[in-house]
Amino acid sequence: MYQKYVINLPAEDRQQLEQLISSGIAPARALTHARILLKSDSSAGSPNWSYQQICEALDVAPLTVMKVRKHYAEEGLAAAIYRKKPEREYLHCLDGEAEAHLIALCCSEPPEGRDRWTLRLLANRMVALEYVEAVSHESIRTTLKKRNLSLG
Repeated sequence: MYQKYVINLPAEDRQQLEQLISSGIAPARALTHARILLKSDSSAGSPNWSYQQICEALDVAPLTVMKVRKHYAEEGLAAAIYRKKPEREYLHCLDGEAEAHLIALCCSEPPEGRDRWTLRLLANRMVALEYVEAVSHESIRTTLKKRNLSLG
């Protein structure tokens, strides 16, 4: 396979990778990526393994090897080893005041004919009382879980 991204590790990067692997205190994915970089190193006296050899030895796909090399070549050591943080921001439909109303509602008596509150009942009641315009039962669940509250 054609090796588009040739890796020449500086001594400090090599030392950092070897220390990461020897400590073993890192996610398995990061350790695998560190091993890929060390085996890909084409500096003098380095292994300079081919894609096939790395794939067989580390039990990874060729695409993984290519992506790790690409990230190292284009973005540096940290980008090649660790996962990228998500760029997406999650909007919460319940603010602090709405959460307070939800907790008060959860602790109150359930509707007539019911033994206890359900997530969907709470969501519907929050909308009926106009604390929020719309809310899903999943948002209710995550809010209650965050507060260590249960409906049981």
